[in-house]
Amino acid sequence: MSQLLSNLPSFIFTTVLLVMVPGQGVAMVLRQSIMGGPSAAFLSSLGNCLGILVWSTSSAIGLSAIFTRSETAYLILKWSGVVFLTFISLQTFLSLRKEFGKFDLESTTKFSAWGSFRLGLVTNLTNAKAAVYAVAFIPAFIPKETSLGFGIIALGTVWALISITWNIALIWTVKKSATYIQKPSVRRALTAVSAVGILGIAITLALS
Repeated sequence: MSQLLSNLPSFIFTTVLLVMVPGQGVAMVLRQSIMGGPSAAFLSSLGNCLGILVWSTSSAIGLSAIFTRSETAYLILKWSGVVFLTFISLQTFLSLRKEFGKFDLESTTKFSAWGSFRLGLVTNLTNAKAAVYAVAFIPAFIPKETSLGFGIIALGTVWALISITWNIALIWTVKKSATYIQKPSVRRALTAVSAVGILGIAITLALS
């Protein structure tokens, strides 16, 4: 246990860098903040955190062995992520055809609670980077004298806490820019950028 705690600072530092790198999770939170407001973005962040815990628990019970031995399993996950992100990107593009006059960062009616939570969860569960981090990277921080399953779940929980802290910071930043974002031209531009960004991540994932 003491050895695991001594590895914690380096794990936290590495994980902070991971969650700060723009990826499909970050893109999704920004999209939700711009289109649905802080409540929708926070619920999506909670869904994302649950996804992290699912990956960590799955890794702890042996999913890492499956991905290590089966390239097919990894490819299925990877292409599921590509298809899902492409769908969300197209959905975001299509939203540009709608009237933006009713947009409100404080609105709780634009996006349903369950829909927002589910979007964050599915985004994470189809995130190949999250899968690799859980099944291949986290175990490297677990010392031999510590239970591998316990260690993975413990560090996975730390990862989830770091992720939601960063997401809350992003949501707060968008909320503080509410006056500027309320301008119709800015909203449309940010929505379009969000759609392009998500599509770009999908293409990058497909080519990786």
